[in-house]
Amino acid sequence: MTSLADFPDEVRVEVGLVREHVAALHAQLIKWGLVVWTAGNVSQRLHSADLLVIKPSGVRYEQLTPESMVVTDLEGHVVDGSAAPSSDVFSHAYIYRHMPEVFGVVHTHSTFATAFAAVGRSIPCVLTMMGDEFGGPVPVGPFALIGSDQIGRGVVETLAEHPGCPAVLMRNHGPFTVGADAEAAVKAAAMTEEVARTVWAAEQIGTPVPLSDEDVASLNDRYQHVYGQR
Repeated sequence: MTSLADFPDEVRVEVGLVREHVAALHAQLIKWGLVVWTAGNVSQRLHSADLLVIKPSGVRYEQLTPESMVVTDLEGHVVDGSAAPSSDVFSHAYIYRHMPEVFGVVHTHSTFATAFAAVGRSIPCVLTMMGDEFGGPVPVGPFALIGSDQIGRGVVETLAEHPGCPAVLMRNHGPFTVGADAEAAVKAAAMTEEVARTVWAAEQIGTPVPLSDEDVASLNDRYQHVYGQR
């Protein structure tokens, strides 16, 4: 069985840095109200080796430390750590194997986004923020049971039909988000909940007005290539 000791120094150094980063990002899930108790998880893939760092299963957020983070290979097999990895590890690993541009994955059960998932509805693109961040609606993925890579398969298949979108609402389960690193995936999770809450509120007032495809494309292009510090 492969262990972290079998990897070169540069990999072990990156593992230490990623453990600290991933542990700290779990606090952001609490800060933005995206999880309760032990639900949800953050992972990040390494650049120096085919490994990922993920939250241990069933451990409360206030008890998480960099040392408690679990290192696995891209099949979900533990390489380093004293605890069992998140039950979603096989889905995270599947996403990394099939989306090589992705280095961060997040799963939450945030209330409003999960409500859309519970009724099998995508979040319609009726906000400029959605054009910016998602390039269209937030789609719904298929139902899949926890404990295998089936959720990951659903995420990958759904995002293949919505290129550029970093979020999927897995039906009857909750949102999964991806990014260039774990922080980007956490941001996408926070944005998913924000737009879900806003769209729900808008629907209590009346019928939200959809954005045109042309406007969405323009918003997304500006956000991805002009907005912010360059």
